[in-house]
Parts: sequence; C-alpha cells; structure tokens
Amino acid sequence: MSEKLQIHTHVLANPRRNSYTNNQGSEAPMFQNSSHSHSVSSLFIQFLKKPHAFPFLLSLFLLLTWLSLRVQHASYFSPSFPSVLDNKSSKEDDILANVVRFSSGFPFQLANDKRGWLVDPISLALRSGISGGAVTCTSVHVGEIRPGTFRGNHRHYTSNETFVIWGAQTKFRLESSQVVGKGYVEVIIGADEVAVAASPRGTAHALVNMDPVRSTFFIGCQDRVVNYSSSSSTDFKVWKDL
Repeated sequence: MSEKLQIHTHVLANPRRNSYTNNQGSEAPMFQNSSHSHSVSSLFIQFLKKPHAFPFLLSLFLLLTWLSLRVQHASYFSPSFPSVLDNKSSKEDDILANVVRFSSGFPFQLANDKRGWLVDPISLALRSGISGGAVTCTSVHVGEIRPGTFRGNHRHYTSNETFVIWGAQTKFRLESSQVVGKGYVEVIIGADEVAVAASPRGTAHALVNMDPVRSTFFIGCQDRVVNYSSSSSTDFKVWKDL
C-alpha cells in the first residue's frame, strides 16, 4: 500500500515531465511531415538547376500557351454563334437546296476501303439525283472557309456549279423561288458529314461556316470559266445579311 502511494505521489509531483513527453510524441509526425516537404522542395530545386530541366520547362510553357490559345479561340467565337447543333434540316429542305449528305465515317457509302472517302463531284451529284449542277469540271476551285466567315453570296449567269462540302458545321444557302418570303432555302451540314450540292446558273448561293473552331473545306466545279471581273456574268453581295 505504501509503495502504490509513493508511485502515485511521484506522478503527481512531476506533471510537467509527463506533459513534455506527450507533446514530444504528438510533434514527431508533424516534424516528419515538415522534413518530407522540405526534402521534396529541395529535390525540385536541385532538378531545376540541372541542364536537362530547361527542355522540360519549355515543353510545359508551350503546353500551357497552347491550352490558353485554344480556350481564348473557342470563347471568342462562341458568343457569335447561336446553338445550331440541334438545327436539323428536313428532307424537304435538302431537296429544295439541291443537297445530298453522307456520313463521313466508315463505312462511307461511296468509299471501298478504310483510307477515307474519294469522290468525283460530277458523278457524285448525278448518282445522288441532283440536277442543275455542273456537267463538266471546266473550272475547279478548292478552298477553305474559316470559322465565322463565308464564301459565295453571288449569282453566276453563265455557269452551273457543283459543290462537295465537308470538315465543319456549314450552312449552305441557295436561292429558291419556291420559298415564299425569304426567297431562299438553307440547310446545315454537320461536321461529321460530307455533302454534295448544286447551284444552277442564275441561282445565288453561299457557304457559311457556323463552326466555332473547325474550318470548312469545299470543292467547286463550274462547267464554264467565270469572269469574276465582269458584272454581266456574276452578281455579288446578293444577300445583305451575310
């Protein structure tokens, strides 16, 4: 009994020692974490001092710059484009616009292997049942339409024209007397589609890139050489809203 009392008295007499011991135990993990962080920082600083750190930093800088430009590019064009992804053209509109569309994925209706699609614009239009297009490719144009821009918006009086359009979400507008009020029909060609379209002589047409990022590509076949410097063969700026 006296021994137990002495031990209890010794513990009560040294409260600071017990507290110090407990504090040492709780501070040890914190000290270890701090040492680990310091070690990682030191290793990173040592890596930056080495010559091969420069290519790594340069690559990181170029990656961040590329990401920043992509975000800025998308945000720049997005406000100017209404949501037309759900604007599905009807079959009747395609017929009025002299447009036939195909999926660009494999299997493509006109491709016979996995290398991609390969078409003859004139043959494609004829096999698709499109009338009024070019009968020969006397004059050929291959072009790009960047986001937010357009080509065409003119009327040829001496030449029929056939188009193959692909690469981006694109609006094709064709003059039509069958559309009361507007006087034209327009359809949206999807970015995953390849379309063939025809514009008979004396009919205005325009191709408008509606895509915020991708470029539209097209081939235009005319069955006569058009003199663009002569106002008697071509009307320009037919539609004022383009």
